[in-house]
Amino acid sequence: MSRADRLDRFQRRHSWLGLLLGVVYKFFDDRGAYLAALITYYAFVSLFPLLLLSFSITGFVLQGHPELRQDLEQAALKKLPGLGEQLKIATFHGSGLALVVGVLGTLYGALGAMQAAQASFNQIYAVPRNEQPNPIKSRLRSLVLVALLGSGVLLSTGIAAVLATANGLSKQLDPAIQVGGYIVNFGLNFVLFSAAFQLLTAVDLRLRQVIRGALIAAALQLLVQIFGSKFVSHTAKVSVYGSIAVVLGTLIWMYLQSLILILAAEINVVSDRRLWPRSLLTPFTDRVELTDADRRVYTMYASTQRFKGFERVTTDFGDGSGRSGAGAGAGARAGPDEPVARE
Repeated sequence: MSRADRLDRFQRRHSWLGLLLGVVYKFFDDRGAYLAALITYYAFVSLFPLLLLSFSITGFVLQGHPELRQDLEQAALKKLPGLGEQLKIATFHGSGLALVVGVLGTLYGALGAMQAAQASFNQIYAVPRNEQPNPIKSRLRSLVLVALLGSGVLLSTGIAAVLATANGLSKQLDPAIQVGGYIVNFGLNFVLFSAAFQLLTAVDLRLRQVIRGALIAAALQLLVQIFGSKFVSHTAKVSVYGSIAVVLGTLIWMYLQSLILILAAEINVVSDRRLWPRSLLTPFTDRVELTDADRRVYTMYASTQRFKGFERVTTDFGDGSGRSGAGAGAGARAGPDEPVARE
């Protein structure tokens, strides 16, 4: 028996290792890194128009209160790790042009991020193309999701930024209060991720089907918000590249959060549909005997390409897995209790 065979048997006998390997393989099968990069692009594009929109609104509303306007602007900038310290705004008055540009830019970036997230989740859950929302309905859903999830993101990020800022107020806080703040932030992240996993996918998912990924994502998100903000701020201060390093650091910070979102979704679908254990050498060669989980995964991938309800997509593993027979049709799921697609 070869070393690869022994490792394969070992990971199949240990559920925790088989689940971990199944998540990793599914992540690379779905090109998770590219999905996260696409979400990061649109999120970053919406960042500066959102700042322009916010400052334009405060300039209109608080024209007679310059001190209050400046306090609100500085508070908003401090929520951006490192980047807020580099942006200097001497004066900013309300501008109709700035308002229009800010609205259009924010909508483009925010809707793009939601569209990318919906497409990513539907790919991860292998939702056939004909069962995904059409372009009009998907964008209407994105508008609702921007309003719903965006408010939660701002609230969660704001709490994390306040807790991570080492100013005079935070030093005077009792450690128990700071711990309580982190717990509240974790709870907000959990609710936010649970809602995102259920709303961004065109299938009906119950809380029990997303709770594992939501818990993991909330914990990782809290760590990134705390230590990631400090790392970007420190990089901005010590780097000789100045603003370039800050922008790159902010991109990395956003990309890590997008990776957490995609990885948690992979954990949910692999654990819920029991897409493990996988064959150890499956990604590297065709000379392998597929497991039942491998067959379910590849059947899901094929069914994703169904564009019409009357179209039938079948899969066959007769030559590669050592067992012959056609896979289920395009609507095949991993089990009888699989959710049905929705618009």
